[in-house]
Amino acid sequence: MAFLVPFEHNHAHLGNVILVDHSMADQISGETVGEVRAVADMHQRKAEMARHSDAFIALPGGYGTLEELLEVITWAQLGIHHKPVGLLNVDGYYNSLLTFIDKAVEEGFINTSARRIIVLAPTAEELMEKLEVHTYFLTLNLNLNSLRALPRQGGVEAQLGHSGGDRA
Repeated sequence: MAFLVPFEHNHAHLGNVILVDHSMADQISGETVGEVRAVADMHQRKAEMARHSDAFIALPGGYGTLEELLEVITWAQLGIHHKPVGLLNVDGYYNSLLTFIDKAVEEGFINTSARRIIVLAPTAEELMEKLEVHTYFLTLNLNLNSLRALPRQGGVEAQLGHSGGDRA
């Protein structure tokens, strides 16, 4: 699972690599961009990546990818984070998983709104575009929800420091 960790290089947002074991640093091929950081275990790795990421993207992978993907989807469902979760569905790799998720929605095990947590695209370029749009709407929705909560917290006037009563 890829975690997009912000890192600027020549004004381009790139990323950092967070490894579980120092010995894995030798296994990185090609040029690395950003920081390579080793951590003690998988729990610390996921915590660090989640803390520093802007989004989560699952590439085609195995059990570890599925475990991390379902965990970040669950975190989003529970409101632990408000970051987009993307699936790079190369050649329909995740179609069976999506069919399973749709069946769980149909059977009432997953809420329809939770199904919309996943952003899906067949190419990296299209996925990045969709994640940007999704992030915009996530932010807009969070801001709208904050505004809706204002009246329960003393009203907009109270939030802005205005007193009740007549305005001159």
